[in-house]
Order: sequence, then structure tokens, then C-alpha cells
Amino acid sequence: MIELPEKSLQIIHIAEPQLGFAHGQTCEHPKDGLHLYGPNSGPTRPIKVRVGAVGTATGLAYLDKHLIALCNPVDVPPPGKTDKENRLHLSNFPGLEETFGISIDTKSIARRVVKIEEIERATLIINHHEAVREVVDVYVKAIDEHEKNEEQSVDIWILVLPEIIYDRCKPKSRRSGLNLVLGTFARTQSKKIDLPLFADVIDQSAEEIFEDMPNFHRQVKAQLLRRAKTSQLVRETTLAPAEFVNKAGYPSRPIQEPASVAWNLATGIYYKTQPEPPWKLASARPGVCYIGLVFKVLPNHPKHHACCAAQMFLSEGDGIVFRGANGAWKTSDYEFHLSESEAKKLIQKVIDTFTEKHGKPPTELFIHGKTTFNKVEWDAFSSVCPPGTNLVGVRIKTTDGDTKLFRDGDYPVLRGTAMILDDRNAFLWTTGFLPRLDTYIGPETPNPLSVTILKSTGPTPPIENVLGDIMGLTKLNYNACNFNDSLPVTIQFADKVGDVLTLKAAQGAEKQPFKYYI
Repeated sequence: MIELPEKSLQIIHIAEPQLGFAHGQTCEHPKDGLHLYGPNSGPTRPIKVRVGAVGTATGLAYLDKHLIALCNPVDVPPPGKTDKENRLHLSNFPGLEETFGISIDTKSIARRVVKIEEIERATLIINHHEAVREVVDVYVKAIDEHEKNEEQSVDIWILVLPEIIYDRCKPKSRRSGLNLVLGTFARTQSKKIDLPLFADVIDQSAEEIFEDMPNFHRQVKAQLLRRAKTSQLVRETTLAPAEFVNKAGYPSRPIQEPASVAWNLATGIYYKTQPEPPWKLASARPGVCYIGLVFKVLPNHPKHHACCAAQMFLSEGDGIVFRGANGAWKTSDYEFHLSESEAKKLIQKVIDTFTEKHGKPPTELFIHGKTTFNKVEWDAFSSVCPPGTNLVGVRIKTTDGDTKLFRDGDYPVLRGTAMILDDRNAFLWTTGFLPRLDTYIGPETPNPLSVTILKSTGPTPPIENVLGDIMGLTKLNYNACNFNDSLPVTIQFADKVGDVLTLKAAQGAEKQPFKYYI
């Protein structure tokens, strides 16, 4: 039996990052900060948000009721028999204007009614790609008609979705048992037919639908991205859960209680209509910039080319997506690497935009990714960084239960617990027990993130600083009003951004605010 030397690993705790709100006030919980102080750089006096809405007549009626309710306080329901008496993770919603300083005139919403029969007919087209595109066109054409014929401006479009869209218009939707009808294309066609000899003779523009994945959410976002329109998608079952119950009288699907739904919808509306996000990182170091690299294989590309992009996030919180070129970036099953020229172009865009916004280049530029960088790629990144910029490559990976920490008591380790392996490697628990909420919000014993500082062009930053930055970036999801997420925003939305960028409708936009993608 071989006896290995015992080694004690250092366990530290990263303090919960503070968020910044109005009047320079700070708080660790978005709901507390918004309620007590209001949004960071928010309006000095109440302003009206111009809302457009597309949905069935029934869906728009649900939305009207919900928006009216959103303009007033929404209380958390009393605890049930199995609930704790004090549920600190839930908060009453004070009302849209009281919280965010914005209001919605529900009588002046630009309504565009679509017929449920038209949606039903489109979802039953036998070719799934064609069916999804038809449904997307129903909603997008309604918006286009408004823009073409009406003078009323809209700040955000809310798309109200019947459940049949959610059930039938996403990849691998199960439509068995439905009376599907023949459209233009056969059931089994999933790719554009390759006819190089007849390229100038036969019009194949209709087959462009096969260059996009059959996903309603992604396709709508891509279409509206090209039109520079922000949008919020919401299911009818979210707006009116009491109208959708099963045989036992319970909601047909699990839905958050009304106050949480109100917090999330209101936060999304504010973020997508106002120039600045509702909160920012209060303790971020000046001159620091974070980038999340995105790679996504293009659907049906004969040579499996991929698109690439960089999501840039600043201490102010808002993000910008920079589109790179498509190419043969996939080098193995799980690895993507850029060519020298494209790596230079992509990072140069980031540095130029940061310099334009702040008057000088970043002092620290962190690139977050799930994999490593090869030498060609890293040398290219480094070559375009100014002398005063320390470029740092960080790998962030989820783990699957191979590393666990336990503590005495009913709850798991605290969020922010970190196991330091050495100066460059650590495990970080971004989920865990939250003293502020007196609970752990999660289904099982939490797994840590594996964090590695791969390379840097200057001094290697302390691992504690890198972990603290990651903790802060878990609190910048403005599509909801959560205390935190499990992944930093640089990694969390990579797949969603990539899915949108691969769509043909999204091609051409080199730089867009992050708010268009979520």
C-alpha cells in the first residue's frame, strides 16, 4: 500500500460582491437595492415606456391585466403548509414606477393581434424548419406592418406566445399525433439542396430556412436584431397561470409566484428600454474589461465552419457583442481556435470600443473561455494589446460532482467558498448557502466551478482577484432579478448569443448591444 503525503488545501471565502444603485448607494441584493435606492443612473423623473405587443386576442388580454398589475404592488402569497415562515428569498414587488422610475400607459400599447388559427396552421406544416419559420414570420410581419403604417414609436416589443409555440417550435419538438399538413418542402428535408450547376437558373432563396435551426426564440431574436428592436418573449401560461390548470386544478407547469414574475419582467423591460442597466458592480477595479468568447458551429455547413464572437462586459454592467468572421475554427470535438488574423481583428475591436468609451485602453483585459488558447491565438491576442494592458486568459469550467465540500448543518457550503490549489488554479462555489436569504436555492449539493489562470502578458493577477471578479459577473443577468446566477455572464449566455449569431437573419451586424440577444 502506497502512502501519499497529506496536503492541506487552503479554503477561503470570497465576500459577496456589492452592486451599485442610485445616489452611489450599494447593496448585495438587486431587489433590495432597487426598492431602497432605485436603479443606477436611472431617470430623474418618471418616464413612460412605449410598449408594443404581438399576440392572440386572448394573449394580449392576459398581457393587459399583467401590465396593469405590474404598475401596482404585487405581494408574495402567504406561505403554504410546507413553506418556511420567513422566506427571505422572496420579496414583494413595490410597483414599476416606485421601483424603476418608469411607467407604462396600458391604454396606449401598440397592439398587433395575430390569429391563433394562423399560428396553429403554421405549426402543423410537416417540415419542421418550414413550420417554425412560418410562425416566426407571423410575429415579425405584425411588427413590420406597425413600423410601416403607424407613426407610434415603440421602445420594446412584447411577444405573447401560446403554448403551442413553446411545444412545437423548438429543436426536437415532438409533434407526434398531430395532423400535420404538407407545405412547400418534404418532411425529411433538413438541408439546402446543393445544385451548383443550376445556381444561376433555379431560385433557391426559399431554402435559406434550412440554414437556421428550427427554434422560434432564436429566430425571432435574430430577425429583430437585424431591425435593431429589443423584445421580451413571454408565455401565456406565465401571464395567466390560473387559466391553464391540469385535471387536478394545479397550474399546467411550475411557475414562480406572482411577485417574482413581476420582478423579472419589470427588470427585463427596464434593461431593454433604458440607456444604462439597472445596477452595476460597485467594487469593480477601474480600467478592467471582461470578454467571453463565443463559438458556434454553423448549422448544415458542409465543412462544419463555426461563427465566433466576443461578448464584452464592463464594470458598468452593460455588454456589447462583437461578431467575428465565420471559418474553420473547430479543431476537435470540444476545441475552437481562431486564426492569427481573425484573433487580432476580434480583440482589436474590443480594445478600440473600450478606448472610445473610456478615453484610454483597459489596464486589465480578461478573456474568459471554457477551453484553452493555442500559441497562435494567444500571440495574436497579445500583439494587438497596448503596452499598458495586461491580457489575462482564464478558463472557467463547470464540474460534475467530482469535487464536493460539506459542512455541519442542514445547508451546504457558503456561496463564495473557494479551494485554492495553487497560484493559478482554484475551485469556486458560486452557488451555496446564502446568509442574506437564509437558504440555499438549488436542487442538490452544489458543485464548484474550476477556475484556471492560463496565461497573462503582464504580472499574473492574484487568484483571489480573479475569483472575486467571477463572483461579481454572476450578478449581471439583467433578464431577471435574481440574487445571483451560477455562471458568470461572460460564460452563461455564450450558447444563446452563439445560437442567434449562427442564424442567417443575424448576419451582417458586427457590433450590437447585448440586450438584443436575450
